[in-house]
Amino acid sequence: MDYSLRTVDDIEAKRIDEDWGSLRWLAGQDIGNAQGMVVGRVIIKPGRSNPRHSHPNCEEMLYLLRGRLEHAVGDQTVITDAGDVIVVPAGVPHVARNIGDEDADMIVAYSAGVRGFRLEP
Repeated sequence: MDYSLRTVDDIEAKRIDEDWGSLRWLAGQDIGNAQGMVVGRVIIKPGRSNPRHSHPNCEEMLYLLRGRLEHAVGDQTVITDAGDVIVVPAGVPHVARNIGDEDADMIVAYSAGVRGFRLEP
């Protein structure tokens, strides 16, 4: 396992751009610097949402750094503002929609070294 520092240039080089925003994976088994967790940074553009999905093998913790999001988690809807934290149980479908006027910027962490990902209808 590689315990070396990941620089800003390293992280930006592996950024994944989507029409709704972007993902930057910071730690995890796939990167080679963590065995028991995945950590990333997610941006959701104003008025956009990520796809409805679930993680069958792990919980997801989202810490909103900036912006305002509406989360549909299972059959509940929750609004988060900067500084709020939400935890989504394993296997529960969820989606986040940016209801603010700036990019929503959040840290995401998963309770497994490789996060399962499944698109949900």
